[in-house]
Amino acid sequence: MKSVTDSASFRTASPEESRALGRALGELLGPGSFVALTGELGAGKTVLVQGIARGVGFEGYVTSPSFVVINEYRGRLPIYHVDLYRISDPASLLDLGYREVFWSDGVTLVEWADRALELLPETRLDVSIEFAGSEARVLRLAARGDSASRILASLASAWPGGEGRCGS
Repeated sequence: MKSVTDSASFRTASPEESRALGRALGELLGPGSFVALTGELGAGKTVLVQGIARGVGFEGYVTSPSFVVINEYRGRLPIYHVDLYRISDPASLLDLGYREVFWSDGVTLVEWADRALELLPETRLDVSIEFAGSEARVLRLAARGDSASRILASLASAWPGGEGRCGS
């Protein structure tokens, strides 16, 4: 697996601010982008995905696909929203055609990505969301691969409050 080449942390004060950060990130994503999200239950993974989907051009309602595992949305690129919360064995993803989704020409957003780390693409953006108060969150982003590093660098320079940036 490719090592982390860049990282940055962002602090948001509310769900609306987390959605706005997601939107800014979504505007930077291109074909084949993969975002792996982790964090405790209720940390805001779906909230961030809602913003990312807006940034990719989807105007509809985004919900967590916990019971169906994969939702597909149409923006300027296809968006594949995957939720692995109910997956106990990563091998069960084989029957769902995960390869076509994970290596698509769209944008793939995976919640609970830590449940199937061995199946994730090497080039990706890892996002860990942590509680920092009742509504505040700290989002730690780590780029794996050059394309993810470019996306993260653009986000860090465009978003106020990016901190802890580490170059390659």
